[in-house]
Amino acid sequence: MVDSKLGIFGLLSDAGPVVLFVLSVLLSFSIVSWAIIAFKFNYVRQSLSESRAFLDYFFEIYNVDKAFAESENFRKGSLPRVFRSGYIEYRALGDKADLRQVRARIARAIKREANAESKRLSSLVPFLATVGNTAPFIGLFGTVWGIMTSFHNIGTTQSASLAAVAPGISEALVATAAGLAAAIPAVMAYNFFTHQIGIIERDLEEFSPEFVAAFINEP
Repeated sequence: MVDSKLGIFGLLSDAGPVVLFVLSVLLSFSIVSWAIIAFKFNYVRQSLSESRAFLDYFFEIYNVDKAFAESENFRKGSLPRVFRSGYIEYRALGDKADLRQVRARIARAIKREANAESKRLSSLVPFLATVGNTAPFIGLFGTVWGIMTSFHNIGTTQSASLAAVAPGISEALVATAAGLAAAIPAVMAYNFFTHQIGIIERDLEEFSPEFVAAFINEP
């Protein structure tokens, strides 16, 4: 017969309350992390894709009215949203405002929306860094606690045989493995999203002056 204690569920069935609590925290972290990864991957991918497509169209026609109409087809792109904020401000100014006032107010509107877009892109991503930094230590805490319990049991039973020690040590090491399993995907995803968001933010910084110039030069 196969010993039921050899499997992961056999180990967990004998785990103490502290180790089980640690594992439940790590499982919660992992579930939330994967939900954030799935959501942000789709969000950032669409933002980057639609921003590039909009830029291609913008530089092809270089007409703010046509670009605004086309931007409605790129509702999830960061650059189209920034452009729309500038266009709305531009139309709200009317024809009586002087050129310096027009430039300043459009630039402020674009910068305000670019900052808001950066915050939207970065939202939830710091949680991944938190999981990556803390999950291994939480798992290590569970491991240390489990080993302490194992040594306490050795003293209680007056037996230091491998058969007496191994189950407790194996149970304790599950917490470390769980911590690493939660941390590694979170760290990888955080680095990926940070890089992708950095690309979009550089585009926002680089092309915002182009948008302002397009409005100022509009006949």
